[in-house]
Amino acid sequence: METSTESIFLPCGMATGIGSVPFEDPDEALALILTAFPECPHWPQMPLRGQQEHFVHQFLHPLIECGLLVFEKDRWFFDMARETCPENLTTFYSTSLAGEEGDAQALQSFLPPPKAAAGFHAFSERVKTDAGFEKACFFKGQIAGPLTVALELKDEQGRPAYYREDLRDVVVRNLSLNARAQANALSSLGRPAIVFVDDPAVGAYGSWAHLTLSREPILEDLNAIFAAVHAEGALCGVHACEAVDWSLLTDSSTDILSIDTYRFGDSLIPYAEPLRGFIERGGTVAWGIAPTLDDPFAETAESLLQRLNRLWEELFPMPADRDHVMKRSMITPACGTGLLSEAQARRIYELTAGVSRYVREHAG
Repeated sequence: METSTESIFLPCGMATGIGSVPFEDPDEALALILTAFPECPHWPQMPLRGQQEHFVHQFLHPLIECGLLVFEKDRWFFDMARETCPENLTTFYSTSLAGEEGDAQALQSFLPPPKAAAGFHAFSERVKTDAGFEKACFFKGQIAGPLTVALELKDEQGRPAYYREDLRDVVVRNLSLNARAQANALSSLGRPAIVFVDDPAVGAYGSWAHLTLSREPILEDLNAIFAAVHAEGALCGVHACEAVDWSLLTDSSTDILSIDTYRFGDSLIPYAEPLRGFIERGGTVAWGIAPTLDDPFAETAESLLQRLNRLWEELFPMPADRDHVMKRSMITPACGTGLLSEAQARRIYELTAGVSRYVREHAG
């Protein structure tokens, strides 16, 4: 985890969000984000604005522009049988190689356009004029993960792109460059950037339904994206919202491990040793303690703190270890709030901020 910011990154309970919010107006979304997470605001993903802002579709624009993806029957897919496919691949790789070599225009072309990420573009503009950003220490972005995207996108015969080496490479390069472009764009706004890779499909690893998924390719793809973020001097995180083989992610080159702690915190207990090793190497854990699949009004910041402290006592029996963990911790919602009500989202952000304030006070 060699980044220009890693050595100084001690979040000490700093709060941020996972990404999605249930608003269609970027200004309304940013008002909530800046109130709850002034130190680490994230740009808002807003799926209620339409399919173009869906978690996966949001980052497909470069593949659509070069003609690699075709839209039929309400879905995008790779039609590799088209006569123009070789030319389209050449276009994609020419642009991606230019972006990897630092060509600013090529790199910027991998950012989602305003119609697909209104929140990102509103965030970028508001930073320049809104005093609400003055407390920010970091700016956070997010992107869909490679396994999730490559399992969802199919070829013309219905095979997941993940199981075709050529298409898997295209997906990973596309996401890597988008993550790098986000890191570059957010850093240029005057704060260090953090980019989370949200890859819920990692939970499929080891399941009976996906026996062909192997550890090394999953790590290779994630690490390619993390390397792209690190190339811009930014920090990277990975978010998984189920119980997964956590050693897979602690073995990756991520800086931040983001967990739905509310529902799946106990799933960390068998992986306490690799988790402690991850933290000792300088890793940070983003504890997703504010519930997003359960009733947030049934909890208070105090009840969530009790829940988190019980887990910490189980994972880190020595008080000195718990003190160290608090310094290497972020506090987040369990997952995104984009499919919830506005009232639920506001409550979840309020709870997250409340837990964060306590940890901030006690992690110094």
